[in-house]
Amino acid sequence: MQKRLVAALLAALLPTACYVVPADRGPGYVVAPALPVVVELGAEPYYYHSGFYYYYNNSRWSYSHDKAGPWKELPRDRYPREVRHQNRDGRDGSHDRDRDRDYRY
Repeated sequence: MQKRLVAALLAALLPTACYVVPADRGPGYVVAPALPVVVELGAEPYYYHSGFYYYYNNSRWSYSHDKAGPWKELPRDRYPREVRHQNRDGRDGSHDRDRDRDYRY
């Protein structure tokens, strides 16, 4: 009888001990849509797509609803396959394409 009481008590208390809520996921938490397969950046490392700003830095992407932030890390499955950079004069930097490719992991 005592074993059943202990088992019932543990069964009641253990699920509450395992319940974890991520800190940055609240009611307003939204993961931005995936970027297009090829993204072409201008002079600035910002890209706007589907209502979100994307920021590219050190081969990593972040996203935000506002260009001023706050920025959240974009999941890797939403990265573009290739990043192209335009030169400051507006020409396509096609000679840099092989160096700037980012592939999904």
